[in-house]
Amino acid sequence: MRVLTKKINIMKYYKFTVLLLIAVMVACSGKKDETGGETIEKMLPSETNEVTVMKLKSTEFNHELVSNGKLTAKRSVDLKFESTEPIAAIFVKNGDHVSKGQKIAELSMFRLGNKVSQTRSTLENARLELQDVLIGQGFTLKDSAKVPKATMQLARIKSGYDQAIAQHQLAEYELHNAVLHAPFDGIVANLFSKPYNTASTTDVFCTIIDSHSLEAEFTVLESELPLIKNGDRVEVSPFAMADVKTEGRIDEINPLVDTDGMVKVKATVGNNSKLFEGMNVRVSIHRSLGRQLVVPKGAVVLRSGKQVVFTLNNKQAYWNYVHTGLENTDSYTIIDGLKEGDTVITSGNINLAHESPVKVVDKKQNSEK
Repeated sequence: MRVLTKKINIMKYYKFTVLLLIAVMVACSGKKDETGGETIEKMLPSETNEVTVMKLKSTEFNHELVSNGKLTAKRSVDLKFESTEPIAAIFVKNGDHVSKGQKIAELSMFRLGNKVSQTRSTLENARLELQDVLIGQGFTLKDSAKVPKATMQLARIKSGYDQAIAQHQLAEYELHNAVLHAPFDGIVANLFSKPYNTASTTDVFCTIIDSHSLEAEFTVLESELPLIKNGDRVEVSPFAMADVKTEGRIDEINPLVDTDGMVKVKATVGNNSKLFEGMNVRVSIHRSLGRQLVVPKGAVVLRSGKQVVFTLNNKQAYWNYVHTGLENTDSYTIIDGLKEGDTVITSGNINLAHESPVKVVDKKQNSEK
């Protein structure tokens, strides 16, 4: 009996302890819920959205087409030597700017000068031989105008006079072209020969590129042809140097559509020392399409797959379905859904709903925050 009583007392103690723990847990959980609710309320206050706005009005709109192309020079020339003589001197290097007529390189002159002297002597002997032949026919060289054409032709052939003239002219030509000169102002490129090596008459010695006559070659879609014309402004930027930009004008549209539906276009590019022939470039074609209603791209958001622009009215955002037309890098034209004079919300509109309260802030101040 004593043991049984002891077991019953222990069970009662356990029950009491369990009930006490449950009561404490319930009390604590109720207090936690209460404070938790207050914390969430403070963490999620209802704040007014900060936005920037603009007054919608008709402005000049520049349509923009973007294409990829390559820079080429309108004027470039490959210089070659006319004889296989040792290269005596090279006066320039790749990348040097040269002026028209400037000396580029020259060959050893000894053999060429000697050849000119020899052919000159041969020519004098041929002239004397011609005179003897004419005297034998009853004429003199001074009376060459009176000599019958057939007789003069025969005399020139027998004396070797014509052949001597040709050889002498060739020797003088080779001597003159033993010195390479720049045909126009430009930049030296592809110069790989070394002094004292024998010049080649088939290989190019160097190339002179007129850096002031660069043009961008690119393609546009057949459907984009109505949007471009000669004289339209373009902006050219190399892929390798995105911060380098220069302007140009379209000066040639090839009147042929290729099998891929593309049309080749050329635009003269302004002078820029950082641009080189062969560069891959991004070409932006700008053309003014007159005054239209224009909004920044950031003002247009999608709601259920439709374009929406929010306007400001009595410190509230109003939802407007719109249809956009043409676009460029930063703007859309508005076809319908807005009217001139509307106050358009241009930023801070991502999470807006119809009639959401908004606060207009200055864009510069907002960016500093």
